[in-house]
Amino acid sequence: MHRSMTAAALLAVLLLFAGTYGIVGQGGGAAGAPQRQQLVDVGVILDRKTWVGDMSWTCIELAMEEFYANPCHANYSTRLKLHLRDTGSGAVSAAAAGVDLLKNVHVRAIIGPQTSTQAKFLGLLGNKSSVPIISFSPGGPSRSGLNPYFIRMAWNDSSQAQAISSIVQRYNYREVILVYGDGGSNIFIPDLVDALRQVDTRVSYRCKIQPSAKVDDIMRALSSLRDHWASVFIVRLSNTLALKFFQLAKDEGMMGPGFVWITAYGLTDIFDVVGSPALDVMQGVLEVKPHVQDTMELQSFRRRWRNKYRSENSGTSLSEPTVSGLYVYDTIWALALAAEVAGFVNSDFRVSITNNGPTDFDRIDTSKAAKKLRDSLLNVNFPGISGRFQIKDMQLVSASYTIVNIVGQKRRVVGFWTPGSGISSSLNMTADLHTIIWPGDKDTPPRGWLFPRNKTLNIAVPKGGYGEFVRYENVPKGFCIDVFQEVVAALPYKVPCNYLPFEAGRGDNNGTYDELVYKVYLKEFDAVVGDITILANRSLYVDFTLPYTESGVRMLVPVLDRRKKTPWTFLNPLKTDLWLGTGAFIVFTGFVVWYIEHRTKKESRGSVSQNDEANFKGPLVTQIGKVFYFSFSTLVFAHKEGMTNNLSRTVVMVWLFVVLIVQQSYTASLSSILTVEQLQPTVTSLEEVISKGSHVGYPSGSFVHGLLRSLKIHESKMVAIDSAEEVHEALSTGKVAVIVDEIPYLKLFLKNYCDNYTMVGPTYKFDGFGFAFPRGSPLTADISRGILKLESNGRMVELQKALYGDKSCPDKDDSQTSSSLTLRSFQGLFSISGVCSVLALTLHAVRNINRSLWRRWLAIVWKLFHRGGSPSNTTPDNGEPTMPDNGDTGSSPEGEGTPGSEHSDAEPLSFPLTRGHSGRHVFSRSGRSLRRRQIESELHGEFIVLEADRSL
Repeated sequence: MHRSMTAAALLAVLLLFAGTYGIVGQGGGAAGAPQRQQLVDVGVILDRKTWVGDMSWTCIELAMEEFYANPCHANYSTRLKLHLRDTGSGAVSAAAAGVDLLKNVHVRAIIGPQTSTQAKFLGLLGNKSSVPIISFSPGGPSRSGLNPYFIRMAWNDSSQAQAISSIVQRYNYREVILVYGDGGSNIFIPDLVDALRQVDTRVSYRCKIQPSAKVDDIMRALSSLRDHWASVFIVRLSNTLALKFFQLAKDEGMMGPGFVWITAYGLTDIFDVVGSPALDVMQGVLEVKPHVQDTMELQSFRRRWRNKYRSENSGTSLSEPTVSGLYVYDTIWALALAAEVAGFVNSDFRVSITNNGPTDFDRIDTSKAAKKLRDSLLNVNFPGISGRFQIKDMQLVSASYTIVNIVGQKRRVVGFWTPGSGISSSLNMTADLHTIIWPGDKDTPPRGWLFPRNKTLNIAVPKGGYGEFVRYENVPKGFCIDVFQEVVAALPYKVPCNYLPFEAGRGDNNGTYDELVYKVYLKEFDAVVGDITILANRSLYVDFTLPYTESGVRMLVPVLDRRKKTPWTFLNPLKTDLWLGTGAFIVFTGFVVWYIEHRTKKESRGSVSQNDEANFKGPLVTQIGKVFYFSFSTLVFAHKEGMTNNLSRTVVMVWLFVVLIVQQSYTASLSSILTVEQLQPTVTSLEEVISKGSHVGYPSGSFVHGLLRSLKIHESKMVAIDSAEEVHEALSTGKVAVIVDEIPYLKLFLKNYCDNYTMVGPTYKFDGFGFAFPRGSPLTADISRGILKLESNGRMVELQKALYGDKSCPDKDDSQTSSSLTLRSFQGLFSISGVCSVLALTLHAVRNINRSLWRRWLAIVWKLFHRGGSPSNTTPDNGEPTMPDNGDTGSSPEGEGTPGSEHSDAEPLSFPLTRGHSGRHVFSRSGRSLRRRQIESELHGEFIVLEADRSL
């Protein structure tokens, strides 16, 4: 009996020991594990006094229970055995716990360093012992596989930086300010700066706040933020520090309109931990966190985790596990899967003889089993509750991010970021973000910068070459000042300005314009307002607004009246070719008319008056004189010669039209020459000046000096000139041949000297006047838009009229040097007249030839007929044909036809022959009166062809 009781008590003690071992050793795993399963020792280092440590341990316990309770894992031959070390937040205690776990427990892996400092020490231990250190901290000692045994089971800082830079790029913010603490920022900040640089955004200021910062420290940090132009802040702080920071920022009015706040992941957990107080002070904030698909499995896990966590931590405000807690859960599953793949290896830790140092750290040797487990863990790939679990580049891959907007007591999802598509309102399609409510309850995106508090712009005002552009007389005045003040007054915010004259003691500029621009680069001035030309070398140091004046450089030269009045001025209206051409056509037209009319008069000498007969008759010299007299008289429409031929009339009619046009053109041109001055420049190009060796003037201290040197003008030929009076004196006295200066200055000079000088030559391209601001100044864009607005609403034109005056001074160039008429101008008219004359001459010649041939034919027919005889002919004794005498004495009857006219419809002649009183042979037409007309004398006698009177 006693023995049985003793045996029972011993068995109970053994069972109790076994049960106790199973609970503590396995960290909450199922008690009474099968004996065939081999245990894999894994160390856990957490700070259970923090909410992160408590949340993580709850996730670890649930992962152990649910993994090995899963029927799919019932036959696993390995089982994780967890060894928890609650070290607090100190790095030394975490390192000591790590040494203990490696040296005494011989763990195959260590998970859970919460801070980046702890992760650094433990990373060194893992690299020395070949034991993987799996950290949940956002920071770590290495990246991209530089420490092959440090694995970060946290979000990918590089992809998160790209997500934030995409938001900044979407709203075209060019400057941002970083606000960060210690936790993991040593890795995140370089990634973020690189990502912002890729989208042309500059980090203008970095504000680092220590974790131990007090209220005064945070207030000083906020004050430094208000001293900068940028109002876009990217924040990465611990939850406790972030709550105080945003509370003070709200008190300082920095959570109102115009500000932009973007929080990186890590700080976004503050809403799960703190709840309503954080929402109250962070209205309008954008947060970026890794995207986790809200599945049924995830919702079930959250319920189980909530029940377990709240039962163990009463009074907690944490409502659900954060994304980092989901990573912890999936990490235990991944480690259990890797242990099964790696298989069981007996403890191979041993103290090396060579590593026999004075500390435990020196005596830690490597573990081949841990290395094998690490290799298996890197190849694990499975769907976890946080999404696809995969390790790449020694850290957990995060595929996409969610963009959340804090509005009221809600966290609204306004979009997503994916590596391939960037930001979008949907994961499955590209679309713009949903409407964001910005700080101050505004739905309009802020412009990204604010005028610094208590800031006054120190604006340098130079002494310009022309006071009308800029001058300083107790207060700044001039066209440049007027434009700047009009633009600033139209801005939607107030810009306090303090104008400072850039002058030396005697009123001259305290240096060149290049030196003045460089002082803006050195931050001695906040801007320069004046006649500052936009140049490439100056833009290397400052940002210029858009130009507000005409751009370019030209020459100013004197003008002279090229049209000198001489005794031969009357020849100037027509060029030599037109004089010669007109004379040639005068002679040619006269010849054509003479030829046509002369032949006509000759053929019809018996039918014209004695006055007409004398028109184109007489000796050869007389005829030539009449031809020239007739031709030149047509120039003044004074010709009186009668013309009987329609061809000659047509020629004269066309020629008179040509004469009318030429005469009117000559009169107009001559009037212009005699009455209008033609002012022409004395020089038309710099090449002409250089070839003559003349001097060139330029404004003293201007960049034009460099332009002239680049144009190969010798230094000895350049003359520096300081004022408009000197310009007039130098040009009028011949001291210089030209002045080379910017167009605005030349236009202002010509306002008073328009009649004496003009701008000539090519325009050398340079931008006009602009306002200079420091590089990156946000005022540059707003001032440029203001200049465009002045130009579009017509206000700029009014300011320019006040500067240059209403009267414009046009250029006087070479296009005005000649108004003489050329033959080419009348080529069409002369062509028409010439063609008409040639056609008339040709038609007249052809008609004469045809008429001669027809008469010859008639004569031949008569001779043939006369020789053959005819029964109807009556032949007298003398053998000559006769015709009855009708009283015709041989004189031409009245009403004789027009000389030279032909009748194609004449009736055939009958051939009874009679001898007339004159003894000439005639053809007679019986029963009709006959009219006689001499047509030709040839062969053996003269034959007179009498045609019937068509009027009978």
